[in-house]
Amino acid sequence: MRILVRRCWGPGLGHGAAGGRPTSQWRILARLRGSLGEEDGRDTRVREKPPWRVLFFGTDQFAQETLRALHAARENKEEELIEKLEVVTVPSPSPKGLPVKQYAVQSQLPVHEWPDVGSGEYDVGVVASFGRLLSETLILKFPYGILNVHPSCLPRWRGPAPIIHTVLHGDLITGVTIMQIRPKRFDVGPILKQETIPVPPKSTAMELEALLSRLGANMLISVLKNLPESLKNGKQQPAEGVTQAPKISVGTSCIKWEEQTSEQIFRLYRAIGNIIPLQTLWMENTIKLLDLVEVNNLVLADAKLTRQTLTPGSIIYHKQSKILLVYCKDGWIGVRSVMLKKTLTATDFYNGYLHPWYQKNSQVQPNHCKFKTLRLPTKKKPENKLLLCNSALSN
Repeated sequence: MRILVRRCWGPGLGHGAAGGRPTSQWRILARLRGSLGEEDGRDTRVREKPPWRVLFFGTDQFAQETLRALHAARENKEEELIEKLEVVTVPSPSPKGLPVKQYAVQSQLPVHEWPDVGSGEYDVGVVASFGRLLSETLILKFPYGILNVHPSCLPRWRGPAPIIHTVLHGDLITGVTIMQIRPKRFDVGPILKQETIPVPPKSTAMELEALLSRLGANMLISVLKNLPESLKNGKQQPAEGVTQAPKISVGTSCIKWEEQTSEQIFRLYRAIGNIIPLQTLWMENTIKLLDLVEVNNLVLADAKLTRQTLTPGSIIYHKQSKILLVYCKDGWIGVRSVMLKKTLTATDFYNGYLHPWYQKNSQVQPNHCKFKTLRLPTKKKPENKLLLCNSALSN
């Protein structure tokens, strides 16, 4: 696939923001001042050019692609871009660990588990999908500060789940921003590099993540090749166009049949369906919709759909295509399989719960055989919250 990439600003705009240059140099100047007075015996001299000593912070698949690029650069002895590379990641309940840890161990890179960051000397830190606020004390340990590979065109979609919100809101354009981290708040630092790509039609968050992870990794290497100049030319983020990309909770997966259009439901499915199945209520039981499909015009022309008065949540089994048709605010969505105690195909669900024989023998009223919006308890439960990092696709 060919991807059209363009810069979000032209040459010369890096100096345009008021106060942009002094702020973008803040980390370097603070470290330079500190290094003049340190007498603890460490080598605190600031390097003016590569090779750099890099400490990487990351967790998931998006971050793994960035780490892969850094490792490849370290292994490339001809270019001499990176001399030292170590990794910081977060604890994981999985015995194998998160993707970043798996790659680091496989590549024999030193790994530290947050909040341990090691005791070595580094020139610059790099963050991708880390999901933890870094203190000012930690940031100031790096002469060139800490860079963040963020998969959105900041200031749009600040926060831990930018790719999910890009898909969820139907954005046509997205991109990657390489920025310099500031303490206390996520994604507010100066922009060092930003490029955009069109969002492929009907792409899932996972598919979009793969595109943006490769773009971001290449952009980071480009910034590291000219790091002092990139920091010098950094520009402040505009005050306009700020949007937030908060974490996704299980409640996000509950379909609101009366409120959501078919397009909104499909966007929700493409955004989070691979990590949280969409949920609804069936006869007072939670049911998960596993495989959603768009309904073609031939199915929509079926007289069975056009001759009835339907309400949102109404279900019709379409025998020819073997899908469940569910009516929402403005039309239909198709469902190929569900999970109700166990995984059922649309045909299995029809035979077990929608067939006239079942309705007759169970004395269920036909108007009760519909999906209803699942209302989860308003009280927040820790186990129902997903800690999602930048790519928001962590396990």
